[in-house]
Amino acid sequence: MERLSSPHDMQQWANDQRRSGRTVAFVPTMGFFHPGHLQLMEYGRSRADRLVVSLFVNPLQFGPGEDFERYPRDEERDLALARGAGADVLFSPSPEDLYPVHFQTHVTVEKVSRGLCGASRPGHFRGVATVVLKLFHLVQPHWAIFGLKDYQQYVVIRRMVEDLNLDLEVVGRPTVREPDGLAMSSRNVYLSPEERRSALALSASLKAARERCRSGERRAAVLLEDVVRRISGEARARLDYARIVDPETLDDTDLIRDKAVLILAAWVGKTRLIDNGFLEGNPDCPA
Repeated sequence: MERLSSPHDMQQWANDQRRSGRTVAFVPTMGFFHPGHLQLMEYGRSRADRLVVSLFVNPLQFGPGEDFERYPRDEERDLALARGAGADVLFSPSPEDLYPVHFQTHVTVEKVSRGLCGASRPGHFRGVATVVLKLFHLVQPHWAIFGLKDYQQYVVIRRMVEDLNLDLEVVGRPTVREPDGLAMSSRNVYLSPEERRSALALSASLKAARERCRSGERRAAVLLEDVVRRISGEARARLDYARIVDPETLDDTDLIRDKAVLILAAWVGKTRLIDNGFLEGNPDCPA
């Protein structure tokens, strides 16, 4: 496995692969790998001739007072894990590599980035879209693999790719969970044992909503009332938002007729966690 840090070297490598007729899969990450990251890499490895993994904690997507400085990092461990997952290149540029002096160009994906985490974290998705577009230009992948735990990010990137006619496919892969249901996240290391137990309210509320929907409850307000009750009942948890939205537009939906996504974010102690799950109405039950 090669380790590259220079954008020029990364682009040269990508050009060589394209000229040779090889396909490239790409997994963009901020590092501190967990099994969810590794499953994305293994999937990318199965799809393409070459696999590139980026490791870059992107300062543009962190707001004032957020955890950029303390975001967990262990680059040598990540290097070994990426190699074990079959990566051909680990691309780890510095902020100065991607944002040189006088940098002033940003990418905004308008509507789908406004609500949900976009409302709670102003500027976050502008930073995400900007860095991902730059990485796409450098890596030149045929497939870009994203986890669906951050569903809004997946929709934002997919919208950007379609709107800008980029020659690649954005692939979303299911959320990977701990045995107790907690969605895997690099930020889980912030949680104390007591906070971690409280964090299970997120996945438990998603599971309960999914089961009620399958049993015939289609009213979003009723399902959300139960989600709010479950999470608010945890002393260490504070709900940021819980919404049921259209999978494509992220617009709120009042009645689940076919498929919707329940998206939520909550503070557990000082850690902000996100999760989501698809809801599908039972066609045999009346709406």
